[in-house]
Amino acid sequence: MSDLPFTLDQLRILKAIAAEGSFKRAADSLYVSQPAVSLQVQNLERQLDVPLFDRGGRRAQLTEAGHLLLSYGEKILSLCQETCRAIEDLQNLQGGTLIIGASQTTGTYLLPRMIGMFRQKYPDVAVQLHVHSTRRTAWSVANGQVDLAIIGGEIPGELVESLEIVPYAEDELALIIPVVHPFTRLETIQREDLYKLQFIALDSQSTIRKVIDQVLSRCDIDTRRFKIEMELNSIEAIKNAVQSGLGAAFVSTSAIAKELQMGVLHRAPIEGVIVKRMLRLVFNPNRYRSKAAEAFSQEILPQFATPGWNLEVLKTSHKPIMVSAMDLGAHNSDDD
Repeated sequence: MSDLPFTLDQLRILKAIAAEGSFKRAADSLYVSQPAVSLQVQNLERQLDVPLFDRGGRRAQLTEAGHLLLSYGEKILSLCQETCRAIEDLQNLQGGTLIIGASQTTGTYLLPRMIGMFRQKYPDVAVQLHVHSTRRTAWSVANGQVDLAIIGGEIPGELVESLEIVPYAEDELALIIPVVHPFTRLETIQREDLYKLQFIALDSQSTIRKVIDQVLSRCDIDTRRFKIEMELNSIEAIKNAVQSGLGAAFVSTSAIAKELQMGVLHRAPIEGVIVKRMLRLVFNPNRYRSKAAEAFSQEILPQFATPGWNLEVLKTSHKPIMVSAMDLGAHNSDDD
């Protein structure tokens, strides 16, 4: 180890500077002084004999060598964290951490219920829920930053070969309308009736909106004919708008259970149409799977799964830790 030209602390400092954009903010985030951060960077550059930052601008910008070291450094730090978690597992679920990823809808409405059940059984395990876009979540699973994830969007094509992607549960999309709408008196409405409604939808560039449009299209519903009254940036805002009488919307049934029970929204069935999408479980078979992740997979996941889902794929033994070329291509896209 003494022959290496860098230390783990130096890699942590490099990562912090890249994330914060300045030496001062990086020092604050690490609870050390700015001179200490500057000295470590100077020592690192001297040991590697390359500049890691362009110092001309106001923001700390990595050089090409800096980007390369950061890319490998993040993987090294990730494996160090994975090692610590594997050692924690020796305590047999009397501690440790479970990190779960989710896309927006599953992370808001499904995962909190699952995590609540898990915490009742294993109160000593710390659980983290990371809710991001499907793309960013998939990359986090690929890089070992997340143990497993439940997502509703499309997995990036470049990750399909390196991840285990398992159909997990069907998520039904329901048409909701205000309780004062005339359609509430009908047992079912027809497809053509949809084009008479005023709709409230998510932003047209959001992943969830695109998924909903694709699912509706497969049910022979032409969303291009919808009269979009307004676009909002969250499911909660859409539900409140429908409740206020501003229009109709398609949302996941998991998001409206409370409102239907309270009678503040009306679900309008469509004649001969059931709109569903498939949620998928995603994990990296080449990463260490903690005992906490195993317990969550075996004891909690089956309770929310569609009957007949493939539980056997989760019963494989731990595979050796591997760092592939795919790990080095990760990026953090924030598309929603």
